[in-house]
Amino acid sequence: MILRHAFIPLDNERLSHLCGATDEHLRAIEDALGVKLTRRNESFRIEGTKREAERAAALLQRLYERANKPIPPEALQLALAEAASSDTAPASETPSGEVVLHTRRADLQGRTPNQVQYLKHILSHDITFGLGPAGTGKTFLAVACAVDALERSQVQRIILTRPAVEAGERLGFLPGDLTQKVDPYLRPLYDALYDLMGFDRVTKAFERATLEIAPLAFMRGRTLNHAFVILDEAQNTTPEQMKMFLTRIGFGSKCVVTGDTSQIDLPKGMTSGLVDAERVLQRVRGIAMTRFTAADVVRHPLVARIVQAYEAADARGER
Repeated sequence: MILRHAFIPLDNERLSHLCGATDEHLRAIEDALGVKLTRRNESFRIEGTKREAERAAALLQRLYERANKPIPPEALQLALAEAASSDTAPASETPSGEVVLHTRRADLQGRTPNQVQYLKHILSHDITFGLGPAGTGKTFLAVACAVDALERSQVQRIILTRPAVEAGERLGFLPGDLTQKVDPYLRPLYDALYDLMGFDRVTKAFERATLEIAPLAFMRGRTLNHAFVILDEAQNTTPEQMKMFLTRIGFGSKCVVTGDTSQIDLPKGMTSGLVDAERVLQRVRGIAMTRFTAADVVRHPLVARIVQAYEAADARGER
């Protein structure tokens, strides 16, 4: 199918921002949506299947409307991910901003149907699992929900944890005090917090003990009431650690567990607590599981293709 699309009235500055330097944005749209774009001034010729051509035309129009200034690469990639997934769910499930999170990022919302479902699961369940490849927003969206809950006074504190499996949970050989020892393992969580709350607010939250980050080993023996608890990199837990963590949850608390079962760093032959929990808990009432795929990757488009290549190799039994 050949579809023609023109922007009227023409705004040359918007058109330039839409196309990008040497039409790099148009090439990115071609690669992401499987179409061929030809441009003459303000008129575009779109070749592809009916569905692909219509998606490309709708995306071009959305980008043109926001192109009063240059379109940053991350905004383009998010728009491409949203457009690429727009035909995989009914209209009622497409990203439309119905889940509004109160963070420093006013535009924060699910960009793919699975991300929207993930946010809804977190809001409606006490324990939510987010499973899938890197770049799908599992951890970032979970931290955003935690910040939102704290802002609304639905919880009294946020607790973020992850296993320090690379050091075998024995951090003594690393230089520095406890904070300096565990920081390298928890840095992604800090980055998400700084982005969503700002450096000053994060610092004050630590001082008031409304924000806590700790290795998983430090969770044993605790009961976490009125808290939003996130376990990141859960594929590197053992079944015993996972059971220990999930049974820490107290009254008025929410828990989100995130991980990628294709990137397990445990010693060979050791069962992942995330894999075990997915099997054991899948029918437990009150627990939701969201499974992300390469289609939900919202990083550089190469990340999605890398994930797809590894998934294909696994399916062929080559790894």
